[in-house]
Amino acid sequence: MKILLSWSSGKDSAWALHVLNQTHPGAVAALLTTVNEAVDRVAMHAVRRDVLEAQAEAAGLPLRIVPIPHPCSNDVYEARMRDAVAASVADGFTHAAFGDLFLEDVRRYREDRLAGTGLAPLFPVWGVPTRELAHRMIDAGLRARIACVDTRVLDGSFVGRDWDRALLGELPAGIDPCGENGEFHTCVYAGPMFSSPLLLERGETVTREPFIWADLVPRGLDAARAC
Repeated sequence: MKILLSWSSGKDSAWALHVLNQTHPGAVAALLTTVNEAVDRVAMHAVRRDVLEAQAEAAGLPLRIVPIPHPCSNDVYEARMRDAVAASVADGFTHAAFGDLFLEDVRRYREDRLAGTGLAPLFPVWGVPTRELAHRMIDAGLRARIACVDTRVLDGSFVGRDWDRALLGELPAGIDPCGENGEFHTCVYAGPMFSSPLLLERGETVTREPFIWADLVPRGLDAARAC
């Protein structure tokens, strides 16, 4: 088994790595991330590339980056992902793993796109009730900050905060504790999947309706550079 893990820079993919490290020790061989070419940041999360690279180093895994333009059509996205999958199969990967939790349409999409490619899909954290899962992550030492908020469903004041028990207790009714419906996105900075924690400072807050981002900066770098 040689597993390629889809890595968003957030808590769910990080927890998927932790679970796979327990169930299939040594099988995860690389992380795969889409990066917005225009700003050199993780797509949607807007996590800096240097933070992404620090995460991969802390996880002890090579990073495979799929650059995508901005804006990016679905056709272009799928073409670039097909190329990434083909390259991974050529390099001996047998499985692709995802941190999806319960969205059936997303899971079907991934399964459909991987059908016949040579990569079998894995969903190591699928189906665990998200409130239970959130507390399980926090109890195990996973630490993350809110990198992005969709202000159509959640107040922008949550951005930049630690995703912890206090925050979970303040989430309005109807907001998934893990943000699985896209209410928020996170950047993981510590946990049992990392050899050491990342030291992050908060930079600028950037709003592009309806989203708001907190720029998370490795300690010692310029925290004033915008998203």
